[in-house]
Amino acid sequence: MQPYQKKTIGILLFLANLAWYTAQANAYVLQGPHLLELMIQNSRKSQRLLISQKLILYHTGQKGEVEFNETLKYVFPEAFRSDIVAESVQRIHVLSKGAALTVMDGKAVAESETIYDRYKDIILYNSRALLAARLSGQGVDVTVSSLGRFQGKLAYVVGAQYPDETVPQIWLNKDTFRPLRWLLTGKVDKNREDSLEVRYFDWQQSNKTWYPMRIEFYKNDILVREIKVHSVETAPSFPESLFDIDRLKSTYRPDITMLPDQGDKKELDEVKKTIEEFKKIYE
Repeated sequence: MQPYQKKTIGILLFLANLAWYTAQANAYVLQGPHLLELMIQNSRKSQRLLISQKLILYHTGQKGEVEFNETLKYVFPEAFRSDIVAESVQRIHVLSKGAALTVMDGKAVAESETIYDRYKDIILYNSRALLAARLSGQGVDVTVSSLGRFQGKLAYVVGAQYPDETVPQIWLNKDTFRPLRWLLTGKVDKNREDSLEVRYFDWQQSNKTWYPMRIEFYKNDILVREIKVHSVETAPSFPESLFDIDRLKSTYRPDITMLPDQGDKKELDEVKKTIEEFKKIYE
């Protein structure tokens, strides 16, 4: 046998072994629902959280990068509020039991969320049933799981067979089960404008509650936003009225374009308008 033939056979054997080990690894990967349960268990969140953070927006035209101070309030598992108060914008965004409302500059502008608001979902929904339903609604097939590699480290993938990144998926640290990244849309999605990946870094513990101290947003593989957390308070006190959407609607007048529901087309138009408003202010 010629030396080059031996070398070729060696390479083929190596590739065959690699394929076999990969198949064996995926054969023993935990099921998606079980991975979500472990993710929740390893976060061990308190009943409420108060987060102080800085939101940094990149690639904003002539202004370059723009920074906002933002306060988040969590009441697990179904209430969330974000407040941004700055010279250029005042924004309130509330999610409560599936209903949403966004107030900008004193006017209610939307009863929906933008894709950038979804990053907190895997933190807020600390019930496996609620989280699975939320992820499924965002296109993640929680019945599919595999083992992948991200930045040189092994990770669990929920929603896709590694290395497929064409569908929405959640990546979890293999050892801690905490989120690493969330591909909200597949990387070959036709709607490139909304193609977004969120990455979660520097998970730190405060009174048995884990929270990511840095979150990055990538649009078409370009860093467009970043969150840097300043403080995490695990036993805050704030009134339930802050999450009362009906009360907020009575307090803040609707934008003139927010008319009574006229069917699916009207809902889509409102979502489109909301996204455009955010672009004007944030981007």
